Amino acid sequence: MDAGTPKVSKTDQEWREQLSPNEYAVLRQAATEPAWQGEYVDTKTTGVYECRGCGAELFRSETKFESHCGWPSFYDPADSDAVILREDRSLGMVRTEVLCAACHGHLGHVFEGEGYPTPTDQRYCINSIAVRLVPEGS
Repeated sequence: MDAGTPKVSKTDQEWREQLSPNEYAVLRQAATEPAWQGEYVDTKTTGVYECRGCGAELFRSETKFESHCGWPSFYDPADSDAVILREDRSLGMVRTEVLCAACHGHLGHVFEGEGYPTPTDQRYCINSIAVRLVPEGS
């Protein structure tokens, strides 16, 4: 898919100044945080998950589910236009990368047909460090 032009556009230097080195590595360089180490892997708090790069709403807690994969998993974005899906052929395989539609920050990957009992049969496997949970009522 063509990702088009991001709505939030910053220079590489501006991203480096805004983000921690680990946030930058994931959001801007498509790195992956280690499994089971992200702050939202087991979180059950009700709220909205925003892009840590630009604050765009990406996922809601009611679509988060236990996938036991080591990263937070969601079965649907908050809005169909919140994320962009792009083919990723890195690591010698074909996967579907998930990007924030607003700033094109790397969030993780989406997988289908794994048999999870979710309404979409999709697992958006998202790096905790790429998002920020805003608890309900905040």
